[in-house]
Amino acid sequence: MHPLGELTVSTASLDEWHQVEEWAAEEGWNPGRGDTATFHPIDPAGFFVGRLEPGAAPVSAISVANYSDEYAFLGYYMVRPDHRGRGLGLATWRTAFPHAGARTVGLDGVPAQQATYQRAGFETAYQTIRYTGRPRAGEGPVRTDAGSVATGADSDRTGAGAGAARTGPDTDTARTGAGAATVPVTADHLDAIAAYDRQCFPADRRAFLGRWLTAAGRTARVHLRDGQVAGYGVLRPARDGHRVGPLFADSREAAEALFDSLTAGLGPEETVSLDVPDPQRAAHDLATAHGLAPASHTVRMYAGPAPSVGTARTYGVTSLELG
Repeated sequence: MHPLGELTVSTASLDEWHQVEEWAAEEGWNPGRGDTATFHPIDPAGFFVGRLEPGAAPVSAISVANYSDEYAFLGYYMVRPDHRGRGLGLATWRTAFPHAGARTVGLDGVPAQQATYQRAGFETAYQTIRYTGRPRAGEGPVRTDAGSVATGADSDRTGAGAGAARTGPDTDTARTGAGAATVPVTADHLDAIAAYDRQCFPADRRAFLGRWLTAAGRTARVHLRDGQVAGYGVLRPARDGHRVGPLFADSREAAEALFDSLTAGLGPEETVSLDVPDPQRAAHDLATAHGLAPASHTVRMYAGPAPSVGTARTYGVTSLELG
């Protein structure tokens, strides 16, 4: 424990972080259900809360999760509304941030705090746009991996969005041409998916993926081309609707097949959110073609050298809160 004036900052237990997740829900961040249980084991020492008295309820929080010896991610930087304006957030930050050591640290910050993060040594990389809406089949012809032309993953869908029943691709298998298929993730896929994920994320996340892909209520799909992983995605329930993340794919066509397969089982009134990095223009096109609209945006920033992994395969990030 580390006292800073009247504030004491300490590592948070799993139960305490469930409470912090509720704060995020109250702030409108719409965290996924079960996110804490899958993320906390990445680095249990990297989740911090601040208290004004020993044993009292936390009033501040921040996570600095170390994914590897080179990369960490900062999130959940919050102070309870009735305690803001007293410097408690900055005090919590100053205690927690050294946990990252010499690692590059990433974050997705709200635009109002961008200048604050810049003063702390972070540089802006790009914006991430949150798209939200009731998903429908893609509009207009889409060229499949095999080179043929289709009107989305299922030409029988009406594309009417708000009232149309979704009769999308079979929830077990969807095909996008000869040699390609989108199928449910099984334990046999984990090693190959982890290797693919490492091309899209700055650290090895195999242990995390073992939890993320299989947590209760989630739908996980992998896109295979000639037996090799060419993308994967996860749909999870959130406080409001569902969130898709990650959505990683080699091409727009593979991402489209994954998105359609992930959302095919949703009811016509259910909503989906997808967080798209601004440089990935094909992902914006996919989101709008499926009836989603921009709802908010954050700013991806790094302290230290930006990771060499780009956004070319990122059609949807895993989580704004934890990378």
